[in-house]
Amino acid sequence: MAILEEIRKEITSLDEALLHLLSRRKELSIEVARSKQATHRPIRDEHREQELLERLIAQGRPLGLSAHYIHQIYRLIIEDSVLSQQSFIQEQLNGQGGEAASIAFLGPVGSYSSLAARKYLARHVGTIHECSCTSFQDVIQSVESGQVALGVLPIENTSSGSINEVYDLMQHTTLSIVGELTLPIDHCLLAATETTEQQITTIYAHPQPIQQCSHYLQSRMSKARLEYCDSSSAAMAKVRELNSTTAAALGSDAGGALFGLHPIAEHLANQTDNITRFIVVARKPIDVALQIPAKTTLILSTAQKAGSLVEALLILRNHDINMTKLESRPIQGNPWEEMFYIDVAANLNDPAMQTALRELNAIARSLKVLGCYPSEDVRPTQLPAYLTAPQI
Repeated sequence: MAILEEIRKEITSLDEALLHLLSRRKELSIEVARSKQATHRPIRDEHREQELLERLIAQGRPLGLSAHYIHQIYRLIIEDSVLSQQSFIQEQLNGQGGEAASIAFLGPVGSYSSLAARKYLARHVGTIHECSCTSFQDVIQSVESGQVALGVLPIENTSSGSINEVYDLMQHTTLSIVGELTLPIDHCLLAATETTEQQITTIYAHPQPIQQCSHYLQSRMSKARLEYCDSSSAAMAKVRELNSTTAAALGSDAGGALFGLHPIAEHLANQTDNITRFIVVARKPIDVALQIPAKTTLILSTAQKAGSLVEALLILRNHDINMTKLESRPIQGNPWEEMFYIDVAANLNDPAMQTALRELNAIARSLKVLGCYPSEDVRPTQLPAYLTAPQI
């Protein structure tokens, strides 16, 4: 036992040293951002990242570290470095950083939207003032009225698809999209007491988790009654209040812990990679530095004639602008007419994008820019297969 304790002490010491080294590496990455800002160089240098990974894999193998292990660790380190550099340059450009911020989200603290809000602001500001809302409309109104500076809204999920209510609300708001982020969603069945799946007769959940876990609910919990709640947090609060062996909620493990709940079943989503994309909205648009990968979101209404949408999309193609999302929604008050939401991988201030907007304006019935914002989709650096393949 004494030997085990000594080994654990050494591991603890090494972990502390690693934290200090990671902190110093992050400080240096910000210095890199200062240099890139001065020279207008792109944030992402994938050639440099690939060289780094290849060198580290070569150095790690004699030390007993596999290529996969090194690749996974440095994938996270590189992602954090890229996002930290983007955040630094954006704060310098828009006069932000290090200050308190207020943000509105759906549900009480512990909801998925709450976790997304904390994740977004952790990289951008110092103190966070949180504002819980009971509906998506309340989130938007809280920002529009000036009660809070920012709002976070889920826009799409890899399992259940687009969140139409949010798309419809964005048709009429004066707010601008100023950021985005993705959050892995790991749904659990949460209970307040020791119980089993077989004992559960009622499941409380927001409609989205119910849709995303439909296979599990139909195959394993078909006898349980589903009770719809305004948010995952409301569902967890209800289960805590009932404190029953027959009640459970769908939610995250982290959120459940805030309510004193524990998981009795995990990884319940229909898709293994269950990820929700959120947008962040504010009263005023932001500028995005040209060296940062950016997205621009548009709402487009085309003429009611054959080929109108194709004509609009060809304008984007002709200017080498990559469309990453196309979503159609009914125009409220105009039966059988649709409006198109379009995400493009382009900076609003880029000359090609400005030209494309002028051409779209000339053919569209209406065109509205919802916002230009930094893309937080950091693709992992690709390596040749032979580098990550097991050594024989």
